[in-house]
Amino acid sequence: MKPVYFQEFVDLFSKILSSNEEFVALAAGGSWVEGRMDRFSDIDLVIVHNSETISLLEKRALAQSAGELLACFTGEHVGEPRLLICLYNNPMLHVDLKFVHLPDMSIRVEDPVVIWERDYLLTNLLKQSGAEFPFPDFQWIEDRFWVWIHYAATKIGRGEFFEATTFLSFIQQNVLGPLALIKNNELPKGVRKIEMLLPNDDLEFMKSTMAEHNRQSCLTALRNAVQYYTVLRESVMPASNLRNQKAEEAVMTYLSEISESGNLKQ
Repeated sequence: MKPVYFQEFVDLFSKILSSNEEFVALAAGGSWVEGRMDRFSDIDLVIVHNSETISLLEKRALAQSAGELLACFTGEHVGEPRLLICLYNNPMLHVDLKFVHLPDMSIRVEDPVVIWERDYLLTNLLKQSGAEFPFPDFQWIEDRFWVWIHYAATKIGRGEFFEATTFLSFIQQNVLGPLALIKNNELPKGVRKIEMLLPNDDLEFMKSTMAEHNRQSCLTALRNAVQYYTVLRESVMPASNLRNQKAEEAVMTYLSEISESGNLKQ
């Protein structure tokens, strides 16, 4: 259930924006749209404005006007420089402020909930276009998957278990999680809320791909990751998807050799 103070923060933000003619609308995305918010959720807000760009100084000033701002930074690391990621205190809130020029709202990954707007400008624009959430390129995954598995096997063979466990996390985030969510009619958002969204059989398979910092655990998790990938490939990927059978067989043979040998680092 969405906490009361979430709504209070958004109501205050709406009031601040409405007093400045630069701003056209405020909308909410993410968990707010899905109705899955709880006290651990981020608040994802879209601030729609008239000017083509707004300076970072202005964005920070706006963020500071909404509460006790502890820290903020821009979102280049997630490929979204328009994003200002904010942490507030009293109450403590993680708020993502995405600043978007009104015409640019025609290209979006979801239809947000409009919280406040001027003259239905955002609502009318949203009616003229559709949201498109990016799905993974199945062929792109298959073309890379067996190279990735070989890489992980070499790290286990050398005894680099931190690297191996980190790489298994990469596979979960970029391959297994998205495919498992698609299989279960959910949007492929990595491993976000996957514990709540997957049925037990898929969740247990995902859990089996987690490893501890030792050789046997890493080898078992890597084999389970391969097995789960092949299950998901059959379930989700179209028959037209080209499978690299030769690479798959060669890499699995190599993985067996690694399993039967000792660590190189001895």
